[in-house]
Amino acid sequence: MDSPSGATAADRSLTVIVGDVMRPAVTTVERHAHLAGAAYLMKHAHDSAVVVTTDDESRQPVAIVTETDITHAVADGRNVNETRIDDIIGLDPVTASPGTTVREAAWQMLSAHIRHLPVVEEGRLVGIVDMTDACRALMRAVTEPAG
Repeated sequence: MDSPSGATAADRSLTVIVGDVMRPAVTTVERHAHLAGAAYLMKHAHDSAVVVTTDDESRQPVAIVTETDITHAVADGRNVNETRIDDIIGLDPVTASPGTTVREAAWQMLSAHIRHLPVVEEGRLVGIVDMTDACRALMRAVTEPAG
């Protein structure tokens, strides 16, 4: 449905930005921690991922560990109490800035076959957005009346 100004729901979905939907309280872990430690942090934070950062001060993301990563490690016979995050992380994570549109962030996740995007501003972790956050925001943009 078009708004009186002529903006369509699809147009409104282009204006929603990651900074409006990200979760600012991001659980982080250091790269030398055990996978069991990452799993513990996820469980107690009710998160499905933790961001691996350089340190607590600079908070530069270097990787992300997800429930899927831990599941794969267990399925591969790895002991999560002995396996370090260093042993399973790959390249630098795909990230977004707070000003990235949610639509673009969703495409980034789809293209990279991932479900979580750390949100970075000036090299520092400021939040996280996942596919559920993006879908919820896009659905809201296309179903709510323009206002």
